[in-house]
Amino acid sequence: MPQPGAAKTLQRTPVPGPAFIRLLARLADTGVDVRPSPLALSQRLSQWIDWNRAVALSKALDGRLPDAVDDAPGCDRNEENECARVRTALVNAIAEVSALVEKIPADAAMDYPVFRERHLDLQRTMQAETGRLRGRLRDRLTQQSAQLARLAEVDAVMELTLSPREQTLLATVPVLLGKHFDRLREAAQTAAADLQSGDGEITLPPGSWLNLFRQDLQSVLLAELELRFHPVEGLLAALRTR
Repeated sequence: MPQPGAAKTLQRTPVPGPAFIRLLARLADTGVDVRPSPLALSQRLSQWIDWNRAVALSKALDGRLPDAVDDAPGCDRNEENECARVRTALVNAIAEVSALVEKIPADAAMDYPVFRERHLDLQRTMQAETGRLRGRLRDRLTQQSAQLARLAEVDAVMELTLSPREQTLLATVPVLLGKHFDRLREAAQTAAADLQSGDGEITLPPGSWLNLFRQDLQSVLLAELELRFHPVEGLLAALRTR
């Protein structure tokens, strides 16, 4: 029999956060584990949706289903191909920004604003392109069935409701990357100064901090792209079921 006091409180293993959030937490250098929110999704949404949007969402969920469309086309290859084309174009654009870092001489004086502007441009492009795809897919869903038309209506309300908050939160990502850029550069400069003074050993070859930043920048942008494509993939999956 277990001795008194031998029983230990079971520790629940923390559930990792989304890859994008965990990546940002690592780059922020906070040392804080990303844990799930104690609030349920419905509670969290209630904090983000004002009563006007709540009424619109309620109507989308509970309103009369629209009439079904007879002989509506299913998900053809055009929608699949367009989504794949846009994603590929955005991945290539991210690769171009990453390649910009590779072209910088190791001893060049470099500031972060050039990368911040590229990041902001990419964010605007990702927002515009994924928004366009969502609208296109919603139009197709409304032609399928009453249930899918309701899904399209709900998605439209959710995009209108959550997009402003999403853009506000994502706008902080270039700021976080800027701090990461500064930390890497300062660490490399300190290591180089220590080497010259004989007080320590350099841990990174000259210019390698830029390569590390390039990898992190690319990882963040690809994770952000994946996040922005989640609603698109959801609508596309619904269209495939027709």
